[in-house]
Amino acid sequence: MAMSTPNTTVVLRLPLSASRGRVWLVSGLTMLVALGGLISCWLNPDIAAPLRPGLDFTGGTQIQLERDCGESCRDLKSIAVSSIVQSLSLPVEEDDPVPNLRSARVQLLDGGQSLVQRVPTLTAAQGQALIAAVEPIAGPFVAGGQSVDTIGPSLGRQLLRSTLISLVVAFSGIALYISFRYDGRYAFLALVALAHDVLIVSGVFAWLGLLMQLEVDSLFAVALLTIAGYSVNDTVVVFDRIRERARDGAGLGLSEQVDQAVSATLTRTLYTSGTTLLPLLALIFFGGATLYWFAIALALGVVVGSWSSIALAPSLLTLWEPRAEV
Repeated sequence: MAMSTPNTTVVLRLPLSASRGRVWLVSGLTMLVALGGLISCWLNPDIAAPLRPGLDFTGGTQIQLERDCGESCRDLKSIAVSSIVQSLSLPVEEDDPVPNLRSARVQLLDGGQSLVQRVPTLTAAQGQALIAAVEPIAGPFVAGGQSVDTIGPSLGRQLLRSTLISLVVAFSGIALYISFRYDGRYAFLALVALAHDVLIVSGVFAWLGLLMQLEVDSLFAVALLTIAGYSVNDTVVVFDRIRERARDGAGLGLSEQVDQAVSATLTRTLYTSGTTLLPLLALIFFGGATLYWFAIALALGVVVGSWSSIALAPSLLTLWEPRAEV
């Protein structure tokens, strides 16, 4: 990447066509790793889906407890709490199903100050029994610092169905829009860039689900929709500049048009991505546990979307260049 400074304006230049092989290699390898994560998740009998579904989609009870740590929290391991929860015998009323606590998940947040337990759907009495069982090892807890949320299995399935429909409708709408606005080549490459971004972000979260038991919830679906919109918006800007070069740059080959267009939008893309990342970094560091992974997904999507817009999609367009000009 070359840089020139006429007067006080900084202009970045990227000879993309000369490096397109490396661009495709980086994107191809990254997509393979992401796809491997999704397939591994699906083949895992504990997950049996491309991503580890959270409470929003499976139904169940989430109990969050704030520990009364004083100046510092007593050391606590989530596996120790898990073993207690999984060995519990909860009170069961007649005709009620016995909750299977073997699938319970325990997570420590905020440096061990918060304890989150995700278990099958519990009654109020069973929830209190579970809290009492873990208090000797994880307590004392802050008075009033308990949060118990329950989502029924049917509501979870309904949320999952609604989320999938929203994603399909949104992606179909984007495909129709860019197909109407551009010719077939541009529309196809914009969709390739969109699939590239969504696949990589989903793949990263699939690996996190395998290695860290991270679950995706409805906020992750919101993040995917936001990433899709960001990716297409950035790609459309680059494509518009390429079409301007095609009209104005008489005698230039397609590779030269792409290089000039990418260089002309590179500074804008970097500034836009950088300013978009700033509030996301603030959410990651100061937004708390609820928004942490949502902000991580968005930040990852902004980085991947910027890469596909300025590198992947324009470089693939040069495949349509006549062979003699390559």
